[in-house]
Amino acid sequence: MSDDAENRKETTPKVRKTTAEWMQQLTAEQFYVTRQSGTERPFTGPYWDNNLIGRYDCVCCNAPLFMSDTKFDAGCGWPSFFEAVHPNAIRELQDQSHGMIRTEIRCQQCDAHLGHVFPDGPAPTGLRYCINGHAMNFVHGGQQPAEAGNDDEKSA
Repeated sequence: MSDDAENRKETTPKVRKTTAEWMQQLTAEQFYVTRQSGTERPFTGPYWDNNLIGRYDCVCCNAPLFMSDTKFDAGCGWPSFFEAVHPNAIRELQDQSHGMIRTEIRCQQCDAHLGHVFPDGPAPTGLRYCINGHAMNFVHGGQQPAEAGNDDEKSA
């Protein structure tokens, strides 16, 4: 059964929508950030100062991204995390915009721009995922998603 769960996860289809469909689903700020690789101004977006327990999901496709126990105050004005919910939740791309070389973070499921990752975070990873609040929804009390292959163990 664990092989079946793993195969389902690997073959989950990507979320693909037209620009018009994204515009209808998202607010103007969410569309700007996630579909046009925008950045909200620091200390203005949702969740930068959220201290509740839960999970942060992609605003576009509801894929789980980060857990609140990996969130920390980096003082930068954006929600910051030191680890994604699982390695396959996000993908990294080189970003050479604005005269800098950075690592962009996108949702693996729908390709939404989330923010950037930097190597100046806390232990245990040393990473700082600096995420636009408008790219996420907060699920109060949301649980860590089950990993592929562990479905039987979680339900036992």
